[in-house]
Amino acid sequence: MRNRTAPDNPSSANGMTSHPPIRSYVLRQGRVSNAQQRAHQTLLPRYGIPYAEATIDFDAVFARSAPRILEIGCGMGETTVAIAAAHPQQDYLGIEVHTPGVGSLLKEIDVQDLSNVRVIQHDAVAVLEHMIAQATLDGMHIFFPDPWPKKRQQKRRLIQPAFVALAASRLKPDGYLHTATDWQEYAEQMLAVLGAEPSLANTAAAYAPRPEYRPQTKFETRGLKLGHGVWDLVFRKRP
Repeated sequence: MRNRTAPDNPSSANGMTSHPPIRSYVLRQGRVSNAQQRAHQTLLPRYGIPYAEATIDFDAVFARSAPRILEIGCGMGETTVAIAAAHPQQDYLGIEVHTPGVGSLLKEIDVQDLSNVRVIQHDAVAVLEHMIAQATLDGMHIFFPDPWPKKRQQKRRLIQPAFVALAASRLKPDGYLHTATDWQEYAEQMLAVLGAEPSLANTAAAYAPRPEYRPQTKFETRGLKLGHGVWDLVFRKRP
């Protein structure tokens, strides 16, 4: 799964930018199946949250008070749904820009009758800046963001200092930021960038074992069998 859901260089955590941001995704929708289109049209009003420059009232959205986890880049939604189904005591907000993925995620939410997942189809940085209040999230997942492997592309990578500062500001004290990648050079950059953010502390000496709650995807399993590596990083917000 590749995350292409946010610009990577907001100039500050408060959303002020001096120039148009560089986006870490290219909005190529690809083919939308009939099932995905139908789910997008009929289920987004039920499980979606429209983008607005107004802070989300999570208690009102989920009709309860519970730990809140944000996932940036849901892809086709398999991981999002698996985690939410296994942890009904927590609420999940997924952000994805691509219509096929949003449609697929909505379909699975409905099939599994999950009441603890909501979806926003919009730019993740704008959502963080305008819809998520500071110190309100218990966790944040960013699994397999696009590595943009070519040197000239690396400015598009999501995990950059300004983005990490913004993300960390939305975490509660002791809230966690969990990233994972199958691209070693990007893993090394992630470790350096996350380690340099003063409000975050690494939970491991370097890379963390895959936490039990993150399911191993078919893509990941295939890569591991071929000898490819996967690196998880789990940082926590300092008190």
